[in-house]
Amino acid sequence: MTTKTPKTERESANPLYSQVVEGIKARIESGAYKINSRIPTEPELCEEYGVSRITVRRAVEELEAEGLLIRRQGKGTFVTEKAAKVAEKAVYSFNEACRAMGKEASTRVIGARTEKATAEDMAGLNLPENSRVVEIDRVRYADGEAVLLERNHFPMALSYLLESNLKGSIYELLRTYGVKPSWASKEISLIEADENKASLLGIKEGTSLILVHEVVYDQKDRPLHVSHLYVRGERFTLKF
Repeated sequence: MTTKTPKTERESANPLYSQVVEGIKARIESGAYKINSRIPTEPELCEEYGVSRITVRRAVEELEAEGLLIRRQGKGTFVTEKAAKVAEKAVYSFNEACRAMGKEASTRVIGARTEKATAEDMAGLNLPENSRVVEIDRVRYADGEAVLLERNHFPMALSYLLESNLKGSIYELLRTYGVKPSWASKEISLIEADENKASLLGIKEGTSLILVHEVVYDQKDRPLHVSHLYVRGERFTLKF
């Protein structure tokens, strides 16, 4: 079976080396690169991502600085024990999950607006009463098949998202503004799809869905967004 290589997206606003960083992280978090295992060599990574050796080296150096990789003279670069702990609460985006599995991600934006913050939003985002949030609803596709429905609530400080292209990775977009999703608290449950969710995902009403509730934090441990992800578990595996 052939696997698509995760070539970097040169038209993306996210720097090439950052895309390589996220690609390697995705493979660590998905288990493709196991703890204490050696990752591909620099020339192999250059070929895999379609970038220069300088770009790969910068990405590896950043991951070394984060403590996720370690170079061993004459042996190569290895995944550290720390990576296992980081992966437990890692923020693992849909686009990164698709890249790790050799699938092509695409998105349909259902809605993008401001809404009154719910009690859950106020608790998760540390907002005062009567606040508003940016609500973004999207259907996510893997190789053209609808596999995930998501609702994200962001604080109004990120209202510039409403003027942005939301068909790509919101996380990559946020990084261009210096906001880096870092870790998340997650709760997982099982629900049945109602009429609306079933219609959006192209499934029968009552079909089981995995519900993931997340509060995602940025690099300064500030709440970044509250999410509800409705996943077709029989069609898509997302690292939680």
